[in-house]
Amino acid sequence: MSEQKTDAPEAPIFNPFSPDFLRDPYPAFRKLRATAPIHKTELGFWVASRYEDVTEILRNKSFGKGFVARTERTHGPDIWQQPVYAAMRHWMLVMDPPDHGRLRGLVARAFAPRHLTALRPRIQQLVDDSLDKVQDQGEMDFIRDFAHPLPVHVICDMLGIPLDERGQFFEGSRISGRLIDPTPMTPDELKQVNEGHLEQAAYFRTLFERRRKEPGDDITTELLQAAEDGGKLSDDELIANIILLFGAGHETTVNLLGNGLLGILSAGGEWEKLKADPSLVTGAVEEMLRFDSSVQMTGRVAMEDVEIGGVTVPAGEPIISLLGAANRDPERYEGAEDFKVDRKDVRPTSFGGGIHHCIGAPLARIEAEIAFATLIKRLPNLHLAKPDDPDWRMTFTLRGLSTLPVAW
Repeated sequence: MSEQKTDAPEAPIFNPFSPDFLRDPYPAFRKLRATAPIHKTELGFWVASRYEDVTEILRNKSFGKGFVARTERTHGPDIWQQPVYAAMRHWMLVMDPPDHGRLRGLVARAFAPRHLTALRPRIQQLVDDSLDKVQDQGEMDFIRDFAHPLPVHVICDMLGIPLDERGQFFEGSRISGRLIDPTPMTPDELKQVNEGHLEQAAYFRTLFERRRKEPGDDITTELLQAAEDGGKLSDDELIANIILLFGAGHETTVNLLGNGLLGILSAGGEWEKLKADPSLVTGAVEEMLRFDSSVQMTGRVAMEDVEIGGVTVPAGEPIISLLGAANRDPERYEGAEDFKVDRKDVRPTSFGGGIHHCIGAPLARIEAEIAFATLIKRLPNLHLAKPDDPDWRMTFTLRGLSTLPVAW
């Protein structure tokens, strides 16, 4: 394959500033895959949009996170003076080996299959409790009344946050997706996320002190004990990664539930097909992940000159893998723009890949499977109250709805 032209077109087809793009990026993704599947944008970074190329980038060890260099390139070197970005440098999500492996290994124990299996009854209880509150009403805002409370309670349980202290997390827990967008935030947005970070950091410091005196059966206690066992975690790393676990532990699941319900209810006959055969639920969740991914992109940096899809990405250059575009690649999925609950061999890129594959992916799948299995049983006549007017949150990296009115 001959090398493709990398100069950005006069009218860029990848424009994460555009409200139309944020509401529906998929037409732009179709054009990208067809005309410029790997190219360097006017914004200074490369993008990849085909399934084959994206999965290769995620697995290829020649691409690292390169978080510091990548962030300074897009946000400027002064960004580290901001409290939230200073903390992000300690996230295992953005670290390269060996620090990545050290942190991930400590956290991974909490997501072992036996722990997740033990969570199933609690997740079912939370699902039923949410539906008990609204079932007689005949309507609800699916995001506010169901999709948001479920994963917040689950991650609070896992972190050992007492029930009477969860109010602040329900009020302010939907972090700004703009924090990890490839374009800088406005001063007001930055002020908001800094305030939220400092508030959460103060709360978790208090929780740490309590758990040191009164250990519990939770992730917070495990990480504290690890931190004090040979200095495996610094205080800064501990605080940053607890906050990361809280944010990542619920935000993407909220979006999976909301995007997934919108997708299946908008696809003629697919909800009925799922009701008729509940055994399709597990596969339907994979199709939800593929069709409208909660996470639309992930960034890497070329650690050396790397050829991908016939194009050489020079060493030191940042590249964004467009997960949402890869998931709808017609070269990988027949009828990729259609939602099909019985689609076979679905392998979405939505949880990333390689050493950075999302550690909480199995938990998100369990929550979604229990949620949708219960919804088709208890609310079989569920339908969209405003089918032509989805209310998208205007961020790119994390794609989700602000509200989703439904009725039955």
